[in-house]
Amino acid sequence: MAEEIQIGGTGSTAKIRNPLGVVGLSIITIGIYYIFWWYFINREMRDLGRARNADLGQNPTNSVLAITLGALIIVPALVTLWTTSGRIESSQEAVGIDRRVSGPIVFILLLLIGPVGIWYAQSELNKAWEAERSGTGGGLPQPEAAGQPAGTPPPPPPPPEAPVRGPEAPAQGPESTQGPQAPRGPESP
Repeated sequence: MAEEIQIGGTGSTAKIRNPLGVVGLSIITIGIYYIFWWYFINREMRDLGRARNADLGQNPTNSVLAITLGALIIVPALVTLWTTSGRIESSQEAVGIDRRVSGPIVFILLLLIGPVGIWYAQSELNKAWEAERSGTGGGLPQPEAAGQPAGTPPPPPPPPEAPVRGPEAPAQGPESTQGPQAPRGPESP
């Protein structure tokens, strides 16, 4: 079964789904599960975007209309495949994943090898949800934690403190071979 996680700072949830389960259900239901899955992943990414102050889509219903009815004229389906693939990459960026998926690769797989694309897209979304759950990814500040208006640069980091020096150890290096040296003062001729 899918495991639900809380999207930080919101009442929304996302599901960590079994990628093979998504593929299998999409095939068994002759694409009906795929349509629902498409809506839910776009909704989850939208909610993550709102929580992280990132643009990850606004209306998941438009994505579903584009993938279903829009497929009759081809272009809207291609657009939603492209934008959702980019959102998957942006979702990973929003949670701070360093090695992100390539949106164009997801797009090509969804377009040319549907079941493989579905599996890959869901497995990459699962990485974003795992990072969100564990809190390892803090890429963009949460709106509550930001404490400053959008577009304002963050304050500079505090200057490093001077290291605290302990008792001096005997000098090492070329000066230590000469023995103790007398303090230098004004030189007399």
